[in-house]
Amino acid sequence: MSNATLPLIIKSLHPVFVAEVTGVDLTRPLSSDVRQAIWDAFNEHQILVFRDQALDDETQMRFSRSFGTLERMEAHAANDYRPGHIAVMTNLDADGNRLPSDHPAMVHRERNEMWHTDSSFKPIGALTSLLHARIVPPVGGNTDFASARAAYASLPAARQAALEGLQVIHRVIAPNEGADTKAYSEEQKKRLTVVHPLVRTNPANGRKNLYVGSHAHEIIGMSLQEGRALLDELTALCTQPQFVYSHVWRVHDLVMWDNRCTLHRATIFDKVKYQRKMHRTTVAGTMPESLLARLPEPVAA
Repeated sequence: MSNATLPLIIKSLHPVFVAEVTGVDLTRPLSSDVRQAIWDAFNEHQILVFRDQALDDETQMRFSRSFGTLERMEAHAANDYRPGHIAVMTNLDADGNRLPSDHPAMVHRERNEMWHTDSSFKPIGALTSLLHARIVPPVGGNTDFASARAAYASLPAARQAALEGLQVIHRVIAPNEGADTKAYSEEQKKRLTVVHPLVRTNPANGRKNLYVGSHAHEIIGMSLQEGRALLDELTALCTQPQFVYSHVWRVHDLVMWDNRCTLHRATIFDKVKYQRKMHRTTVAGTMPESLLARLPEPVAA
């Protein structure tokens, strides 16, 4: 069955990336043709938006597993040190009460307001994250996305060539966090310090992108100051307005983004006045990257 005969409608939402996908109910198992069409659209558009998807955790995990193995989150204050396959991004406690701004979970979640790509601090970075809106504030609380692929393509060929081959150290802690941070254990900080290439290639289509963000700390072979300045410059390039899409959430939206070639950040809202609750699943990448040129087989629940 060709994509032209499928019920899916894929509509661009931004000049350089992001598409809305309609004509599919993600609470139901996908046919292989629909699954392949979503995978192809994902590689093309980098961000996919699905509206009106009344998912629960089980159906969200099932759809996410269509594209690979789910990551288990790292233990930290925002998941009460009991990580699972669902990360709950919220300002509410288990009883639905708003958390005070100085609560450890709220302090930890402020990290999400920096431009980043999920799990770049792991030896194999995440393939995709899928965020589902359960409760949204009436004002604020958008999620901003930036295309590191479009940013790379905007560079002159000589600059692209100069960046090829550079290797970047990514750490689970943010650059402005001191060495004595208690956000993660010493074991986690050691284990979650890795090296990735600055320029990555999507094997499905050969398109290149920058791999930067708040977890990218140093460039091997450069002084700390010089490397930090270059990483800040490239992150600023990626997050210029022409490369950014800001998603205004509605209840039951599901947004699926490509962590290999995009950055994202949470935006602020009145956490004292309004409630917000989002559930995120994350699909692990694979090694070597050449395996990503083909759609992974579904993972059994």
